[in-house]
Amino acid sequence: MRDAAPQTIHLADYTPPNWLVTGVHLTFRLDPTRTRVLSRIGFAPNPDAASRAFKLDGENMTLIRAKIDGVEVAPTVTETGLTCDVPDGPFTWEAEVEINPSANTALEGLYMSSGMYCTQCEAEGFRKITYYPDRPDVMAVFDVRIEGGEPVMLSNGNPGKIGDGFAEWHDPWPKPAYLFALVAGRLVNHPGKFTTMSGREVDLNIWVRPGDEGKCAFGMEALKASMRWDEEVYGREYDLDLFNIVAVDDFNMGAMENKGLNIFNSSCVLASPETSTDANFEQIEAIIAHEYFHNWTGNRITCRDWFQLCLKEGLTVFRDAQFTSDLRSAPVKRIEDVIALRARQFREDNGPLAHPVRPQSFVEINNFYTATVYEKGAEVIGMLKTLVGDAAWSKALALYFDRHDGQACTIEDWLRVFEDVTGRDLAQFKRWYEHAGTPRLTVTENFKDGTYTLHFKQETPPTPGQPDKPPRVIPIQVGLLAEDGTEIVPTRLLEMTEAEQSFEFSGLDARPIPSILRGFSAPVILRRETSNAERAFLLAHDTDPFNKWEAGRALAREGLIAMIRDGAPADPAYIAAAETMARDESLDPAFRALALGLPTQDDLAQALHDAGTVPDPQAIWDALEALKDARAEAMEGTARALYAQHQVTAPYRPDAAQSGARALANAALAMLTRRDGGAAAQAQYDAADNMTQQLAALACLLQAGKGDLALGRFYDQWQKDRLVVDKWFSLQVACAEPADAADVAERLTRHPDFTMKNPNRFRATLGALAGSPAGFHHASGKGYRLLADWLIRLDPLNPQTTARMCSAFETWRRYDADRQALIEAELRRIEASPGLSRDTGEMVGRILAS
Repeated sequence: MRDAAPQTIHLADYTPPNWLVTGVHLTFRLDPTRTRVLSRIGFAPNPDAASRAFKLDGENMTLIRAKIDGVEVAPTVTETGLTCDVPDGPFTWEAEVEINPSANTALEGLYMSSGMYCTQCEAEGFRKITYYPDRPDVMAVFDVRIEGGEPVMLSNGNPGKIGDGFAEWHDPWPKPAYLFALVAGRLVNHPGKFTTMSGREVDLNIWVRPGDEGKCAFGMEALKASMRWDEEVYGREYDLDLFNIVAVDDFNMGAMENKGLNIFNSSCVLASPETSTDANFEQIEAIIAHEYFHNWTGNRITCRDWFQLCLKEGLTVFRDAQFTSDLRSAPVKRIEDVIALRARQFREDNGPLAHPVRPQSFVEINNFYTATVYEKGAEVIGMLKTLVGDAAWSKALALYFDRHDGQACTIEDWLRVFEDVTGRDLAQFKRWYEHAGTPRLTVTENFKDGTYTLHFKQETPPTPGQPDKPPRVIPIQVGLLAEDGTEIVPTRLLEMTEAEQSFEFSGLDARPIPSILRGFSAPVILRRETSNAERAFLLAHDTDPFNKWEAGRALAREGLIAMIRDGAPADPAYIAAAETMARDESLDPAFRALALGLPTQDDLAQALHDAGTVPDPQAIWDALEALKDARAEAMEGTARALYAQHQVTAPYRPDAAQSGARALANAALAMLTRRDGGAAAQAQYDAADNMTQQLAALACLLQAGKGDLALGRFYDQWQKDRLVVDKWFSLQVACAEPADAADVAERLTRHPDFTMKNPNRFRATLGALAGSPAGFHHASGKGYRLLADWLIRLDPLNPQTTARMCSAFETWRRYDADRQALIEAELRRIEASPGLSRDTGEMVGRILAS
């Protein structure tokens, strides 16, 4: 039922818990529809609390009985929890509740997935399992007993007694309830072992459904690599005797870092060359690392409250990016991260869903698992490391782990560690956590008498609830190049603290060419008047890989904007520069593949909007197609040479070298397809022995209008593999002509394999439509109607996935009046649907409020 007046929670209102938990014992008597949960919890008064009121959170359960110190009591029960009179001192609370896992389609708490019992408790799912103070600053040691007829029954920590029909688990490390996990069902394991730096042997398992055993080997090696890397780089050793991962088909998120029992969306752990692309392998490697790294940055040190979510997520995203950079290509990883940041977080920062890295309030915490908290949170961590330097960073992290182990912490605790180590005052830096929006950094320059001056001005536009933005600390990495391409001033860190600030470089013989914001040293939008000639120069000569890539991207973007706005032809300067770069064998193939990528439709729409032009999604798509055609024609010979040169004939490996070669060859194949009508793509499809090659060829055939036969063959081949079928759904929508995209998506929702109850399948179909701007924003409005129809259907079943998918509408104010009217009508229809969830209601309300 819709909340009559959803409560807004404010950071400023935080108070310590009234009661602390001294220990938890849970017994689960599993049943698909009538699971009984018996809890025995020790409570003690919190000396820091101002009240002794006793309230436990609880939803969607039936209370059978409750006791205090063995005496039955009759608490007052509501839809959100219970209250009860309790003793003044320590006491033991006991309760028995009944829950229905089969009816739990929201996938929060204890639910069923393909016949398997599974939990997801972050952020507030534990309250759907039993009555408990479900907040992250209440930490306790858990003992768990699971009873039932399942062959495998897992929980957190180390195993205890295991007998006929039961299994006991003990987690010796205090944890908040959101890290609780339970999995039970018919599972098989892929085992492994790891010896820690102190010589302890840890048993490792990846648990999967029967039939998936052959897709675990890569995940196991990624786990071992993560454990080794965390020891070598951060000195963090694993602290239990056992580490379990479980693959689950129905999961709202990518994965969850529950202590000792990580639960993964199956798409984020199962991999084989035949069914997974290079990108899937890299994603799996990174997600396994991310969840493992949470063992220290999230579990051993957790969040005081959910406003501090970025404390664990931003730091852990930063650490997993370091891991991938060390294992693969650091420049390529940095560019990929910035592409994702601009596509998701900049869009968020510039729209109605903008919020600080640490929000000040929320209605539904699930709506703040956002790119701002994760990706921008990681960028803030990266800026801090840049400002203090590597040595101070290492010293501060060691102090952080030592000082706060076993605690629930805040951003203030985190920053204080760096202040204590470096002596710096980080009050101004803290604004990155407190203020929403992407700063605009405008640059002007002057050269006189051998002195080159860069003048910077920072300005952040208003965001919802924050009209005024004081200046932030912005680390700006700059290098200077001579006209012959020689680097005359290597990378120098400029620390900007004022609204306007100038920096001088003296002793120069001639006016230099600047390379500004190297490595994308701050998440800002850089504005500087420059020429295509300079962009081409930087693409050819810049020694900073990120700015080399950025120059090519800007060159393509400016040409595309001229095509869209002025009807100009494709820019020959961009095509020539792109061809020179593509043929440069001194460059990493993966880098060249990235550099051949063009700005996205959404990137171009935002650039046009920022320049005061109302973007036309169809015109953007047409311009991109025209540029791709022109580039393919001009680079046909180069494309053929690259395609032949970078074929991988060795047995498949998902490593950086082979992945980079395949990426460049497939970029060349996309160009060739525009010239040969798909002949090369068909040959690759027919010969492919791995999913990377097969899927790339299928995409080319679809875009050439020659993919119907291959599409049918692909489905026939892979119809029993649910993750590959997700790809089949997604690719058809992504490759459709704009006028057809909504129709293709609608047709696929009628396919027997479509189900909205599985988040992966729903995102593969409707998410693919939302991710294809020209199709989604088709002038007819059919894309809007289709998505709204399905969000209204999904919300009663899975509010979390529904709310996140609402972000497809967040950029609605940038488009023309007709499209705005169509979108507003659909948002109003969602808003008015009976029984709208709190999750979706908050998201729609924020979007409409813009």
